[in-house]
Parts: sequence; structure tokens; C-alpha cells
Amino acid sequence: MFSRWNWVACGFYLVLNICSPDASGGLVQSCGHIIPESPVLPLGSNFTALCILNESCLDFGNIYANQIIWKIKNRVVPKEQYREINRTVSSVTFNDTSSLDSPLTCNILADGQIEQNIYGITVTVGLAPEKPKNLSCIVHQVSKLTYHMTCTWDPGRHTFLDTKFRLRYSWPEDIFPDCIPKNVNNSCTIHDVHFFVNTEIWVEAANALGKAESDPLVLDPVDIVKPLSPQNVSVTPAILPTVLQLTWENWISHTVIRLKFNIRYRVVGDTHWIEVPSEDTASERTSFSVQGLRPYTEYAFSIRCMKEDGVGYWSDWSEERTGITTEDKPSKGPPIWRIIDASHSPACWTVHLLWKALKRFEANGVILQYEVTVRDKSSLSSPLKKYNVTSTNHTLQLPNGTYEVTVIARNSAGASPPSVLLIPASNSKAPVKNLSTLPKHDKLWVGWTAPNSYVLKYVIEWCLMSSSSDCFLEWQIAPGDAQGIDLKGIKPFKCYLITVYPLYADGQGSGQSVKAYLKQDRPSKGPIVQTKKVGKAEAVLTWNHLTVDEQNGFIRNYTIVYKTIDGNETVVTVDPSKTEYTLSPLTSDTLYTVRMMASTDNGSRSGPDFTFTTQKFGKGEIEAIVVPVCLAFLLIVLLGVLFCFNKRDLIKKHIWPIVPDPSKSNIAQWSPQVPAKHNFNSKDQMYPEGSFTDVSVVEIEADDKKSFSEQDLKPFDLLKKEKSTSEGHSSGIGGSSCMSSPRQSVSDSDEGETTQNTSSTVQYSTVVLNGYRDQTPVQVFSRSESTQPLLYSEERSEDHAGGADSIALRQQYFRQHGGQDETNTDRPCFERAKQITHADEGDLVGFVQLQFSGQSSQPLGLEVEKNTQEAALSNVLQTSIEGQTVRPEIVEENPLSIDEMPKSYLPQTVRQGGYMPQ
Repeated sequence: MFSRWNWVACGFYLVLNICSPDASGGLVQSCGHIIPESPVLPLGSNFTALCILNESCLDFGNIYANQIIWKIKNRVVPKEQYREINRTVSSVTFNDTSSLDSPLTCNILADGQIEQNIYGITVTVGLAPEKPKNLSCIVHQVSKLTYHMTCTWDPGRHTFLDTKFRLRYSWPEDIFPDCIPKNVNNSCTIHDVHFFVNTEIWVEAANALGKAESDPLVLDPVDIVKPLSPQNVSVTPAILPTVLQLTWENWISHTVIRLKFNIRYRVVGDTHWIEVPSEDTASERTSFSVQGLRPYTEYAFSIRCMKEDGVGYWSDWSEERTGITTEDKPSKGPPIWRIIDASHSPACWTVHLLWKALKRFEANGVILQYEVTVRDKSSLSSPLKKYNVTSTNHTLQLPNGTYEVTVIARNSAGASPPSVLLIPASNSKAPVKNLSTLPKHDKLWVGWTAPNSYVLKYVIEWCLMSSSSDCFLEWQIAPGDAQGIDLKGIKPFKCYLITVYPLYADGQGSGQSVKAYLKQDRPSKGPIVQTKKVGKAEAVLTWNHLTVDEQNGFIRNYTIVYKTIDGNETVVTVDPSKTEYTLSPLTSDTLYTVRMMASTDNGSRSGPDFTFTTQKFGKGEIEAIVVPVCLAFLLIVLLGVLFCFNKRDLIKKHIWPIVPDPSKSNIAQWSPQVPAKHNFNSKDQMYPEGSFTDVSVVEIEADDKKSFSEQDLKPFDLLKKEKSTSEGHSSGIGGSSCMSSPRQSVSDSDEGETTQNTSSTVQYSTVVLNGYRDQTPVQVFSRSESTQPLLYSEERSEDHAGGADSIALRQQYFRQHGGQDETNTDRPCFERAKQITHADEGDLVGFVQLQFSGQSSQPLGLEVEKNTQEAALSNVLQTSIEGQTVRPEIVEENPLSIDEMPKSYLPQTVRQGGYMPQ
């Protein structure tokens, strides 16, 4: 417990000693101090500091030198630089003072590891002053009688210390007060200056590390005077148009200093100064006449002065003053050129005369007007044409010929020399050669090779080419000995058309043209490509040239890049003059992507991508396939037609079989049981108009020698039942006919009976007449030449009542009358047959069953006379449109086998005038 309070008391004692001032009368003494106290050290030198402890602190707190710690601005100095001299003194050494900084402190580490500051000093590091150099002085004239002398020098290196400079001057016997610079260290101004006395001047520099003096400067202040510039300068025109008079005032008395002058001038707007020769202004003066100036030109003047013997300094230039010379007549005629428009009529020209306004130094005044004179050289008697023009162009309507045009510019002082332009009828002279251009900085140089003949001058035309505006023509004249000229005002990235014409004494050469760019850039857009034609293995691409505004330079080539969808890329370079290119070979039915680039000397730019698909078939491939197929098809059709034509009979037999004509058949001898006889007074009564309505035909062939089974005769039973319900009459037993031939009827009751006739079929027909309104119809039976057997369905319904007896009776009837030739003499029975159209003999062999439908029909009697029937039959068969005779023919067929026998035909329908198959 005691030890703790002991250390607290010791620390409090040290603080009091450190913080208290070390002075008499102080309450507490410091525990130590550092030697040297706040030193100023040369930069880079060695330095050693000592920290000395007081004995009183040692006895009270047990503090010794080995506990001292050195610090530089709170940074501990390495202990290798420490040295303990005794128990109260410790030193620290620095080999290079450039690393020192302030403050340097001495600290002690007491018991309990408490660090306490004992003492601290400020260390200043710097350099000694160097010897001032380059001392110079100048005397400035402030007013007419006031002069100040200012001296300057080079202070040397920076010392890092507070260095004082003094400017000291003296006469041989007197020393003047020092001139101390204010806020600067390299100049000082002395306000009390005396002329015509040699004065010694020097500079002294001093700081904490030393002092230095410059070399002395001995001079007379009058020799270093810089006078004021001339005042009140004025410029007035003289009598002559090339002279201006200058006047001014001098602010220094010539009794003190004699002056000489320097005069300069320039044209207003120009930066180039012209000085008057110094020997012309080397004497004291207050005015001067400047000669050799341009008439009616504004000039700016400035003047300066200095001591006449050239010792001292020139004054500043005076303020500029301007003046204008008087007018003089123009020094030259205006440059003249023409543009000839012969588009309206080759025999008459529209001549646009152009001339340039004279420059100010050429016009020598204000141009009031231009006098234009036109003389026709092809006609000496033609009078002169004069025009007074105030503008710089004039348009004339002249016949085709050779003309001489003269232009004179006139001002208030007179007229200019004439400018002459010869307009020949044709440009037949030699042109320039090797016309070329070359960019030079912001100018475009145009060069050429002169023709062999002597050239008076050259005319250079140029215009900016643009697709959106007309070409505005500019022109310039070059002398005849020139072989090139610089064109100014040319814009970059723009195309210019430049033409050079040589002008001769007796004519004009034809113009040579060239396109040129001052600077080139890559095109502002790429070409847009399209397809003109796409085939199987090739595609024709087309595009438009870029406009001159979009090119930005000369198009050197086009590059076409095309690829398929899988990325196979092909590059093609195309001449810039082309607008079409064929890509080949390509893959058929493939999608291609095309991109096109336009390139100049300074870069390229691509247009948009374009896609197309090649065709699957080439040109003519489809035709090569279709045409043979069509020809083959036509050949097959032709062969089929020929085959059908050759086999027409066979085809007709299968498709349109020959149907026998009932009118040509001889039915077996038969007659109805109760034939009704009718007397027809007229043909119209027997065959009313429209009485023939339908014809039905059924043909059944059977082998006479074969017996039919019940199964085979079932269709006949069905026909018999169907006929039993009908109201008509059938041919056969109970049928009606005008004629019949001895044929045997096939009956189901005589299955085993063998027919003795030569034919196995019976010809039959039925004719039914309609009754008019409620009148009883008249029935007529006509004989049929059909070879078909009689159908039971055609029998009379009355016969069905008799059953088998009726069938037997019919069979007996046909047997009895099979050999008789019945002839019907009643011609009206076949009157309607005359309407049959002309047909060949083969067609008339067929048969027709005429069936007349009516409300009620009754059979006619069988007592019709045989002669009448034969006459009617003969009349029908022998009548035709062309008068040909057709005879009745009995068609007989050989018995067929069982496989060949069944044949049937659908009912046939015959209208008036003929019959047709159904």
C-alpha cells in the first residue's frame, strides 16, 4: 500500500517539475534540459543533442539517464543512436539532418512504466544563401521629369530559411540607404535617381547560416533609361493616294536625352507589320510621311523611341492609330469568265458572263459600275454592244460564233485596264495534261502539265457535287506560267469536280476534269442489296450506287459476304462501277444471308443483311419432267382411242348390244282368241298423233333341244303373274299383231318338247293405242321380227284364267299357223314407221317393240287379211328418208349352250322418229 502511494507522489512531482518554468522565482524546477537549444542546422549535416537530468529529480524518483527515450514528433528514435554518457546525461546522434523534424523531445520511463516528457527543442534545417547573380537595372520614365530605377537579380537556390536581400548602391564618396525588397526577393526599385554620375550597385543576401553578396554593377543611370512612348499620335491622308502623314509628341526633353524613332504599319485586318527603315527615323522629330502605300486602303500605325545613340531601352509601342489613303483608279481589270448554255438551241447561245469583284487594294476605291463591251469577231461590220452593269454578272443571248468580251471597272478616280475574254465558236485548242490533285493541310492543290503552246492564263472551275442541290460553280484564274494552284475553302469529306481550261491568245482549250476530296472518311451508310433473279445454283444480286453525299470518299470496291444458315461464309470483291453481280455456284433449296460493304481509302461500312432462298429445281427441269409425262399421257390416250376405234364393234357389242328391230321381225303365226276387226276410214283415226309412247323389249334365248327344269322356269312364272295383273295384250297366245311369222312359242308346259322350226325364238310385238278422252281405244296388232321368245308377262290377263289349258291352246295355235304367211293389207297399220330416220342397213336389223299405253285397250281380231299385213310390213321396211329399200329379215341364231344362253336386256324406250337403248 505504501509503495503505491509512493509512485503516485513521484509522478506528481515530475509533472510539476516538467510543467513549471525554469526561472528564478519559479515554484518548481525542471527535471532536465536539451543542449543545444533550438538550433539551425545545415541540410544534410551531422547533429548530436544531449539531454541532462537534474540531481534533484534523481534523488526523489530514482530516475537515471538509461531511462531516457528520444522522440522526433512523437516518433521514437532507434536506440542504436543513443549514448549514455553518465547517470544524468544521454545523447542522440543524427548522421543526416534532412530526416529531422520538430520537435525533438527527451522523455523518461520511470518506475511503473510511466513515460514522462522531460524537455523538447525546435530544430530548423536549411541552407546558406548563394551569391546573387545577373544583377541588372533599368530606369523607367514615369513622367516628363520623374524617373525610377528598378534592379533585378537571380536570388539563387531556395534556402528553406528566412533570407534577407538588400539592394545597396553608392557613389564614390557617398553611400545611400539600402533598398529592401517588399514581398519579393529578386527586385527592388530606387526612386531617387541621378543622371550623369557613375553609381555602384550590388545585392546582399543573409540568413541564420550565413550571407553572400553579388558582383557590383557600375553604370550611369542615363544609359539605362526606357523613355515613355510618343503620345498623341495622329494619321492624316496626303495629296498622293499612296502617302499618309504621321505626327506625335515626345515626353522627354531633348536637352536631357536625344531620341530616335521606329515606325511600323499594317493593313487593317492583316496581322503582318511593316517597319519603316530605321535610318529614315534616326533623328529627333515629331512627324513623318509614310510612302508607298496602297490607294484607298486603311492602315494602322504605331511608334516607339529610345536614346539616339542606341544605348538604353526602346520604349513601348504607342497606341495604334488608323488612316485611309485616298482613291486611285483600279490597278487591274476584274477577272472574267463565262458559262455557255446551248441546250435550248445549238444555233443560239445563252452566255452567262461572270467576273469577280476586285480586292480592296486592286479596286483602289469604291467601284461604281462595270462597263461590258461585246464584239462579234466573225463579222467586222457588226456594231459593238455596250452594257453598264453594277453587279458582277450579266447574261447575253448570242448567235453561235466567236466573240470578244471586255469588262472595265470604274471608280471615282478613273477606269481600270480592260479585262478581255475570247469566246470561240468551239474549244478546239489543246487541253492541259496530267491533271491531278493533292490534299495539303486545309488546302487542295491542283496541278497540271502545260500544253506545248503558249498559254495566257488558266481558268480553274470547281463545284461541290451533291445529290440534293445543284453544283454551285466557283472559279479562279491562274497565270499562264503556273502549273498548279491551291484551292481554299474546300470542305472535308465532300466531293468536288475540278475543271481546268487553258486560254490562248486566239482561242480556248477544252477543259480537263477530275474529282477530288480534301479528306476522306468511310461511307455514311452501306449499300442495300436485293435479288434480281434467283435460280437453283445461282442468284443475281443488284444494288444502287451510294449517293455522292453518302460516299464520303472514292468507293474503291464493294465486298459481298454471303453465308448459309450453318455459317459457311464466302467473301467476294466487286468492282465499284458495277451494280449487279451473280453468285454461283449455290446449293439448291438453301437459305442464304447476304451483306454488302462499300469501302473507301479511310474505311468501310456495311449495309443491312438480306436473305433469299435458292430454288429447288433449275430452269427447264420442271419442263423436262412435265413435257415427257404429258406426251406419254397423250400417246397413251391416242393409242387408247385408236384401239377403241379398231375394236369399236366389240366394244359396241358389250356396251350397246344390237337390239333387233321388231318392225323387221316375222312373228310366228298367231292370232288372238277374239280378234277385233276395225275399219279405219283414215290414217289419222287409226294412228292418232302421239299414240306411240313406249316400246319395251325383252329377249330370252333358249336351246330348243334342252329341257328346262322348274328352277329355270321360275322367272317365267313370275312374268306370267306380273302380266296377269296388267291391262295390255301380249303377242303369243291371246296377243295381238298385225303380222306374225310361223315361230314356235316357248311354254312352260312343253318342257320336254323339241321344236321342229329352224329358230328357237318367237318374234312378237304389242301395239296399244290410246283412246281419245272417254272413247274406246282401237287396238292394232303388228307382226314383230324379234328373235326373242315370247314372255308370259306379255300375255292377256284373260289367258291366265285358263291356266295350263290356255298355254296349251297358244302352243297349238302357233303350231297350226307356223307356216302361214299372213299379209295385212291395211297400210295405215304402219304409217308411223315412216318417221324413222335414215340409218344404215345394219341398224335396221334390230327390232322395236311399240307399246301404246292408254286407259283401256281391246285386242283387235285376228281376221285381218294376210295381204293387208304383208303390204303394211313391206311398206314399213322399205321406207327410209333417203329412199333406200330395207327388206324384212329374219334373224336366226344357233342354239346356245347352257353357259351362253342366259341373256336379258333392259326395257327399251322409243320416241317418235326412232328408238334408243335405255
